[in-house]
Amino acid sequence: MSAKESENWMTAVHTPDWVKHAVFYQIFPDRFAKSAALPKPNNLEPWDRPPTIEGYKGGDLLGVVEHLDYIQDLGVNAIYFTPIFQSAANHRYHTHDYYQVDPLLGGNQAFMTMLDECHRRGLKVVLDGVFNHASRGFFQFNDILENGPHSPWLDWFTIEGWPLSAYDGSKPANYLAWVGNRALPKLNTDNPQVREFIMQVAEHWIRLGIDGWRLDVPFEIHTVGFWAEFRQRVKAINPEAYIVGEIWYDSRPWLQGDQFDAVMNYLFTERVIAFAAGPHVQADQVAGRSYTPIPALSGTQYADQIDWLLRLYPWEIQLAQLNLLDSHDTARLISIAGGDKASVRLATLLQMTYPGAPSIYYGDEIGLPGTNFDPDTRRGMPWDKPETWDMAALAYHKQLIAMRHAHPALRTGAYHRLYADDTSYAFARSTDSEALLVAVNTSDTAQEIVVPVGEHFTEGSVLAAVYGMGSAPVEHGAVRIGVPARDGVVLHTVR
Repeated sequence: MSAKESENWMTAVHTPDWVKHAVFYQIFPDRFAKSAALPKPNNLEPWDRPPTIEGYKGGDLLGVVEHLDYIQDLGVNAIYFTPIFQSAANHRYHTHDYYQVDPLLGGNQAFMTMLDECHRRGLKVVLDGVFNHASRGFFQFNDILENGPHSPWLDWFTIEGWPLSAYDGSKPANYLAWVGNRALPKLNTDNPQVREFIMQVAEHWIRLGIDGWRLDVPFEIHTVGFWAEFRQRVKAINPEAYIVGEIWYDSRPWLQGDQFDAVMNYLFTERVIAFAAGPHVQADQVAGRSYTPIPALSGTQYADQIDWLLRLYPWEIQLAQLNLLDSHDTARLISIAGGDKASVRLATLLQMTYPGAPSIYYGDEIGLPGTNFDPDTRRGMPWDKPETWDMAALAYHKQLIAMRHAHPALRTGAYHRLYADDTSYAFARSTDSEALLVAVNTSDTAQEIVVPVGEHFTEGSVLAAVYGMGSAPVEHGAVRIGVPARDGVVLHTVR
């Protein structure tokens, strides 16, 4: 491909327009809410007790429906669900049946009720696709366990010897499994039958109306052309379906416009935590994860890192990145920061003003803690204990989300670095019709900074605060801003 052809191809990259205006809410279904309308088995954990690795709390999809007013009041307009398909695990990454919603969640009927109600309210729904591996209860693998070398499904997996040992860890498993976890036999996607099976699963749920797929560990599937075909077949049904991969590192091989629309932007997560939380980051709360928000970043270092990150992918893809501060796979940010609330507030301000779709992990908006020790990061949402809620956190989440929705420049506007020093960072987001200046201060004392604004703001204009207090005139090509300790300001002007 010539340089000119490459340039033309890259300009043709398209990501779903709705994602650029979305604020996501990530829900772990077993722990979000349960409805009295759905009968439950008897042996469930008490909702307000610490979760266990294998126990269920009984959250379901009708419980989600009953709390959609809360979700919308927060300002969210899209939901990402961790897996919902039939499984013998509370997190449901051990898929038994890709066509059946887990009965504890209410089954397919509850799912359609939830999907229809979300769409009626203008909420998008993205499901988790676990296509690298299945489970010991997946029919084809279970048949192998029952019939050994006589099973017709042998080549759906990679069998290395006999007998298989699916449960006894003292013996070789004799089959490939994800990261050696024998509970998760790896699907053989080089087998055309397996490949077609996964493609049809993806198509089925898109036809039923879901708005996209979040793909679990997609980097583990090395079959040539697999994800390109996945994109083609999903987009043939819904060109605006969102395809977002769980990749924690440089994702350029998957973000060329022919595979994923975006990834979970852990490269942003790492940097924003290192800057906003800095010395408050607890080493044990990020240990063993695929990101390293240590050591702390100064304002200048953060600015350099963001400049690098914004050059890494085409702008069209930057606008669709899923920007998160934590997830079901990490400690919650409030615990990472050792309980320092200002760190979370600063990080949330940076998240809500950054290109791409912000994602809030359920409960973060009320200060729900969760440590880096499974499954503590997956606690039950404390609906019945409002006295435990951080109402200030809830208020600023609503405020910042509303600010993002109110200003198109914060969603699709150009991004311009303006100023950085040891503890401060300022940038502009701008369109032809408006411009905003965002400045943050990570130090423990208020700072006055002089931000050169160049051509981004008109000389003599006055910038009004939309977050924080006060206003500031543009004088001699700069704006003098007072930024409170461990906080920020957002100033706005109409062009």
